[in-house]
Amino acid sequence: MSVSVKSESEIELMREAGHILAIVHEELAAMIKPGISTYDIDKRGYEVIKSYGCIPSFLNYNGYPASICVSVNDEVVHGIPSKTRILKDGDIVSLDAGVIYKGWQSDSARTVAVGEISPEAKRLIEVTKQSFFEGIRYAREGFHLNDVSTAIQNYVEANGYSVVRDLVGHGIGRELHEDPQVPNFRQRRRGIKLQAGMTLAIEPMVNAGRYDVRWLDDDWTVVTEDGSLSAHYENTVLITKGEPELLSIRKEEKR
Repeated sequence: MSVSVKSESEIELMREAGHILAIVHEELAAMIKPGISTYDIDKRGYEVIKSYGCIPSFLNYNGYPASICVSVNDEVVHGIPSKTRILKDGDIVSLDAGVIYKGWQSDSARTVAVGEISPEAKRLIEVTKQSFFEGIRYAREGFHLNDVSTAIQNYVEANGYSVVRDLVGHGIGRELHEDPQVPNFRQRRRGIKLQAGMTLAIEPMVNAGRYDVRWLDDDWTVVTEDGSLSAHYENTVLITKGEPELLSIRKEEKR
């Protein structure tokens, strides 16, 4: 396994990609309401990405047919947008997007409420987001990858939820998926030692029920086996000697 360490000039390009991606997510979140189709979300995502001179990372990636992964309720990831899938009040929708800026990638995901959602759904979204921040406490030079993974799992399970095992985060840079894999659950081995300049897409996928998932017949959409809700939170993260830098959050955005 070869994990790349980026130069400052490469990191600056990834910062710009991430800044643009943060704007994409803001635009998408603002349009989420009952009555729109998942196709509408994808169309808008494509338009915003192209308006900044970027390429959608996901479009035609290994055959994926859209620019935005739009996953509703029990869909964990990789939901394919459709004109017939209409959002309704009380749904939760996970939006996973990526951009390529001057050859460099950024990848992030958010789960958004559609209208008024249940307290249970709101809590799932909040715990999923916080599990990411629990994990990145260890995303700095000198810690091991498994420190991040273990912290995410511990927080999720302490709150009564489960972490998906069949899908993991990943390294990112010139390619959307690079070494290393970044599990959201503890491993038997400590994993690589993190170094400043590494860039990782850390992305907890959290189920309200069991962690088991299955793939639908479209070979893309992953759903919870038990039909429970699922939430997703992801950022592109730069490892430093101190606090990690979130490359896919706008500078002015507060946690």
